[in-house]
Amino acid sequence: MDINNLFLEAEENLQVEFKKIDKIENFYSEKVMNAFYNNNVQEACFNSTTGYGYSDLGRDTLEKIYAEIFSAEDAIVRSQFISGSHALNVTFFALLRPGDELLSVSGLPYDTLHEVIGIKENPSSLKSFGIKYSQIDLVNDDFNYDEIRNYLTNNKIKVIEIQRSKGYSTRKSITIDKVEKVAKLIKEVSPETIIMVDNCYCEFVETKNPIEVGCDVIVGSLIKNLGGGIAPNGAYVAGRHDLIELVGERLSLPGEGREVGPTLGINKSLYQGLYFAPSVVASSLKTAILTAYVLEKLNYKVSPKYNEVRADIVQNIEFGNKEDLIKYVEGIQASSPVDAHVTPIPWDMPGYDDQVIMAAGCFTQGSSIELSCDGPIRPPFIAYQQGSLTYNYGKISIRKAVEKLIK
Repeated sequence: MDINNLFLEAEENLQVEFKKIDKIENFYSEKVMNAFYNNNVQEACFNSTTGYGYSDLGRDTLEKIYAEIFSAEDAIVRSQFISGSHALNVTFFALLRPGDELLSVSGLPYDTLHEVIGIKENPSSLKSFGIKYSQIDLVNDDFNYDEIRNYLTNNKIKVIEIQRSKGYSTRKSITIDKVEKVAKLIKEVSPETIIMVDNCYCEFVETKNPIEVGCDVIVGSLIKNLGGGIAPNGAYVAGRHDLIELVGERLSLPGEGREVGPTLGINKSLYQGLYFAPSVVASSLKTAILTAYVLEKLNYKVSPKYNEVRADIVQNIEFGNKEDLIKYVEGIQASSPVDAHVTPIPWDMPGYDDQVIMAAGCFTQGSSIELSCDGPIRPPFIAYQQGSLTYNYGKISIRKAVEKLIK
């Protein structure tokens, strides 16, 4: 197959989809700009604090901006969150108490949460503190509304967790219209239940977010969408004010909560990352759509397809065999700006039951908004690709990975 013609054909046929993404980018660019203006961002916001971090103008202003963007009462945005998984862990422990029950209505959570919850035994898990866990699986990539209604009618649930992105699974990621429908049901049957959404990979992909459709709290990482490839680490939690206060006290300590937390010179990067995020997310989506089109033409199964509605920036490519998965991931690494000379190999990655192969030649370690591609070495041998700081860099990398694959 002529690779030149394949990519020319793809770009010609994807213009309608690209224009849809451009509209969403424009929507969020205006939203971010207005939030910066409304909250009086100034050069003093880029100053650094040390020690306890009292009275950090930049930190406090940024949290107001996040709250405005998500139509939330409050937000906490901190570099003290190591990752999105850490922010989820802190939020679980902030909201749940011994004897409470956590219910996942989106099936089995992401691998790194198994020991947090106690699905996999760990002496520091929620389970070890007497917090119960149950789950209701999705049915045909949608919520099991009848079972959710029945379970809430007969059980007292403190927190419901929804993971929008697919993780290392074959299901589809969950669009905002489905989140809205299930949130309405939950609040109708059990209005006191807290709806907590793992929003990682989903920010700025659709023009609504979970807070706007009835959820109580959302969690996400800054080395994914909202960091714009500039934030070096961190995560955010946004939602109801009382819940954000609890998260702050769990992150630091009761009585001090969000008043402490030095920024150590990171503020400017967090502001710039958010400022660039609409454009970077748009580039990631265009790269994912191009990948879906090209790999489907090469007879691989992809999800979502190039013209499907997307909930996140993740693109699945099902290779069906270990060899093709490894070759493709090697191709992505070989076309990365950092460590392109390194050959990725499957390894026993902490928090995962299967060996994982990962291409991540990124400026920030583990950054998933930069072009990366990874997958567990298990059938049906799916590569989970996400990110790209610009569309053109993404296109170059995908082309090189495809050339390696077909050779």
